[in-house]
Parts: sequence; structure tokens; C-alpha cells
Amino acid sequence: MTAEARVAGVDEDPAADGERPLDIALLTYKGNPFCGGQGVYVRHLSRELARLGHRVEVIGSQPYPVLDEGYPRLTLTELPSLDLYRQPDPFRTPRRDEYRDWIDALEVATMWTGGFPEPLTFSLRARRHLRARRGAFDVVHDNQTLGYGLLGDIGAPLVTTIHHPITVDRQLELDAAEGWKRRYSVRRWYAFTRMQKRVSRRLPSVLTVSGSSRQEIVDHLGVRDDRVHVVHIGADTDLFAPNPAVPEVPGRIVTTSSADVPLKGLVFLVEALAKVRTEHPAAHLVVVGKRPEEGPVAAAIERYGLEDAVEFVKGISDAELVDLIRSAEVACVPSLYEGF
Repeated sequence: MTAEARVAGVDEDPAADGERPLDIALLTYKGNPFCGGQGVYVRHLSRELARLGHRVEVIGSQPYPVLDEGYPRLTLTELPSLDLYRQPDPFRTPRRDEYRDWIDALEVATMWTGGFPEPLTFSLRARRHLRARRGAFDVVHDNQTLGYGLLGDIGAPLVTTIHHPITVDRQLELDAAEGWKRRYSVRRWYAFTRMQKRVSRRLPSVLTVSGSSRQEIVDHLGVRDDRVHVVHIGADTDLFAPNPAVPEVPGRIVTTSSADVPLKGLVFLVEALAKVRTEHPAAHLVVVGKRPEEGPVAAAIERYGLEDAVEFVKGISDAELVDLIRSAEVACVPSLYEGF
């Protein structure tokens, strides 16, 4: 239903709470649920809001969100970037005919100088898109973009989810960096966190996923305590439940990992597996994520001779993930820090 129809008082089915359904714009600058937790969050949140009777339009950039099918009130709008970090050619230089406007030029210039442009450039594109559609949405829900483009008038009230301050990721990577060149590179890459800190302090309302993350947002970002509200991440207990029909595999350890970075701690789990296998030779690790071709995890697997003891699986369905966890003796979260 259009904004004009709502103003005219056209009848519509109520939401689950009996009130008028909301038109929600859900923003995510990275939304693919197979390459990180924020994509999983967007996929499930958008589906459940639609199930409650609201109209949800997910607006995202590459890698684009993957939404559940079968919900007519749930739609995807693609807001393309230049996709500078895509595989198999990350950090690519776009062709001249790919440039559309000054935002594209800003995106490339930031990448060329070692920064990460996507939170800023997505926010600028989203601002332009939302202001052109003024009146189409009752609320804009931002999934941790925290870019300058979302300040001021964007055509609807704004609420933002901050899963945890990225300043924590920055500090952990700096602690692990060796040499001044690597430390400079980390500081430059995470330069966008200064923007996120400034933007978050100006937001009227912030959602987060845990009490510990709430405290980190207050301490690290300087957001006022009374502006941060905890909405815990839910779990589908009909799906994530024991099933005796799925046999337990002796020695199986299961974890998930979206990136080979110090924050995720996967390298430490691989090192621990090598020690465990000296007493329990059947111990093996299944990682839900992409196998790294190089980096600390790949080096540790080779160093300890674990090529046959560490398996990576990606792109699996929720049902397959649940059965994988059911088959494990141990499910492990090796992260040095997580907001949840």
C-alpha cells in the first residue's frame, strides 16, 4: 500500500499486535548471510517482521542479502556499489565506464589509499534513495552502517542496531600487528570507526544484542546510556533442538568463522586441535565458512599437519547447519570477542 493510500484511510489487514502494519526500510551495507553474522541477522529479522504483518523492504549492497521466499510483504532493493572487494578480483580498479557519480569516485579513492569506504558510501547512496522516496516508510532501521549519510533528514525516523563497536576489532588487530607498516595499515583500514563513533553519538535510539555489548557501546563510542536498548538475538527452538535420530560423530568439533582475522580466534582453535589430537586421535574440526588459501589459519593447518582433520563447509542451509551441530561432540565459539 502506498503512503497516499494510508493517508486516505484505505482498509488494510492489521499487524500481529492489532495495529496498522508498518512500512520498514531495513538497511545493510553487507547482507549475504553466508559470509557474516550481520547477514544472518538481516535475513531472520526481516522474515520475522514480515511474519508479524509488517511490510519490510531490505535495501542492501553487495554481497546482496538473501531473503527467505514466500513472504509477499518482504522485498529486496539492490543499491549497488562498485563491489571493490568481490572475488576473484578484490581491490580491483573499475573501468572508466563503471563510474556513475562522485560517490563512486570517493569509494575508489578511499580504497586506493588503504581505507574501507563501504559504510560511508553506502550511507550516502541510501540517503539519496530514501529522500527520493520520502513518505514511503514509517521507520528506517540501519544495520550498523553508521555513516554520515544517515544523519539529518532521511525521510523517516531512524533506529540503528549496533552489534558491537568495531573499535574492539580495531584494537585486537592492532595488538596482533607486527611492525609499523602493518600497524599503519590497520589504522588506515579502520579509519571509518571515527565516523561511526561520531554518528552513533548523534543517534536518538540505538539497539544492541546483549548487556555486554551495551556497555561497550557506552564506553567505546560514548553513546548516552539512556539511548541504548537491548533486544536479544532469538533462536528458533523448533529448529535448533535435539534430535536423537542424528548420530553423534566421535571427536567432532563444530565452529563457524566468517573471516581469518584475530578477532575470530580460529587459529587458536586449530592450534588447540593439534594438542587435543595427541591424546584423542579421532578429534577433528568442521568449520562453517570458507577455507582460507593463505593467512594464519592456513599456515597453522599446514604446520601441524591437520589437512585431513579440518574440514570447511559453506553455503549450507539452516537445516544442514542444525544437523551438523547435532552431530558434534563439541560446539565451539573461539572468538576473542563477540557482541552477543
